[in-house]
Amino acid sequence: MASTSFLPDLSFWRGKRVLLTGHTGFKGAWLALWLQRLGAQVTGLALPPATEPSLFQAAGIGELVDSQTVDLRDAALLAERVRQARPEVVLHLAAQALVRQGYRAPVETFATNIMGTVHLLEALRQVDGVRSVVVVTTDKVYQNREWVYPYREGDALGGHDPYSASKAAAELVTASYAASFLTERQVAVATARAGNVIGGGDWSADRLLPDAVRAWQAGQPLEIRRPDAIRPWQHVLEPLAAYLRLAEHLWHKPQDAGAYNFGPATAEAATVRAVVEQARQTWGSGEVIWGDGSEGPHEAGWLALEVAKARQVLGVQSRWGLSTSVARTMAWYRQYQAGGDARTLCLAELADYEAAST
Repeated sequence: MASTSFLPDLSFWRGKRVLLTGHTGFKGAWLALWLQRLGAQVTGLALPPATEPSLFQAAGIGELVDSQTVDLRDAALLAERVRQARPEVVLHLAAQALVRQGYRAPVETFATNIMGTVHLLEALRQVDGVRSVVVVTTDKVYQNREWVYPYREGDALGGHDPYSASKAAAELVTASYAASFLTERQVAVATARAGNVIGGGDWSADRLLPDAVRAWQAGQPLEIRRPDAIRPWQHVLEPLAAYLRLAEHLWHKPQDAGAYNFGPATAEAATVRAVVEQARQTWGSGEVIWGDGSEGPHEAGWLALEVAKARQVLGVQSRWGLSTSVARTMAWYRQYQAGGDARTLCLAELADYEAAST
């Protein structure tokens, strides 16, 4: 029988006023759909989708939530929209979220990820009624020493590239606002550091499985820069369930605010090569050109997270292992390519996830 202890609490979310930033992105669109399914009243603030196609458009997310176009760098407009939303729970996902795009546009990356977070937190301290805030960052916030140990929440923050550094800075901004302003207003604030996510509906550039789908659909080889890089891969529903669980927990136990890692067990961290081979097996074909790691800007070679805190404090448990996650991701794209409806595919995935055994 499936364990439901880690799943979002329907009774908690039904009717809750939720502010979700970044709802037009890959993870944000999935989360908006899940929140709507749970009965939350969702206000989404984000830029227009960055890709064509996008899950936001394909699944008709704009029909399900109060979707508003807002640039988080516009402090005045953001503050106005936050006041109008009167949120009780805030899930902050909006970001420039790609490492290589950070190299191409560092000023935009720093402005969006740092000052966008500042503007949101500043807006939140001007309104009443907010109880729970989850700021999503990344597993890349740590000062990466290329050691074999998984990173813990208390390890040093850093960031070689602009994206990683901007997210580490967002962690410091969030901790400062919590300590200086929000805690005294009975607003519980946490940051969520999630590992690499995969799942259907991601069409971003420079992401492994979307790149594979594009290449193999076009009958072209997939070019892999760093096949031996190791990452903590997980299906997108795993961290989203954790974000929801964390927001619920903060509501009831604000004293547990702080930073949380979310990812698979360390043993589930895998090389890019292993993930590509599993994806190719599920897809049924596909040529790959393996690089030697010498091309492109700096990227970490080894990255894994220690998730004991999330497991012990929040009861977080992984429901789908790596092989299941890869197979489901590739199957989603296959079904969508064959004419499947994106929202229907996502809702079926959500139902399967909720029914899965831990």
